Amino acid sequence: MQQFELDAIDRRLLAALAASPRAGMLAIARDAGVARNTAQAHLDRLLAAGVVTGFGPDIDLRRVGYGVSAFVSLEIAQGRGSAVDEALASVPEVIEAWMTTGPSDLLCRVVARDNDHLGEIVAHILEIRGVTRTTTSLLLSTRVASRLLHLVTAQEAKGSSTSSTPEAK
Repeated sequence: MQQFELDAIDRRLLAALAASPRAGMLAIARDAGVARNTAQAHLDRLLAAGVVTGFGPDIDLRRVGYGVSAFVSLEIAQGRGSAVDEALASVPEVIEAWMTTGPSDLLCRVVARDNDHLGEIVAHILEIRGVTRTTTSLLLSTRVASRLLHLVTAQEAKGSSTSSTPEAK
């Protein structure tokens, strides 16, 4: 995957989009401090490069009835990864899944209405051909929320440094 270099305008544009995702391009351009055509050209480049991947709404799943969240680690039988991926994609409560290293093969983020529902989901996952074992960890609270924009704007604030540790400065 080729790395995309974000410039100062890109970072300001991303910050403006995050602050007001429903705003029109003229308002976004004003917030980013650039002309509308400049903002549109930068956004088009960010979309074409796959940097910006969507404009969907953020949803608080607790508000729509999914009060329990968990990470479910899966051990997969060798050669069954693709079939397990396909089966997991059909389980709506599996909202993310990542291939990992270590004792498990996949880490799934799962939501449920309550603990009983979570038990049903985990039991269903265990029935998927190729899943040999699961380990479930309940999510109690969010200590650091998803902050992708924070990462790219922090790079600008630090200049060329990529670490905040004293050893890296």
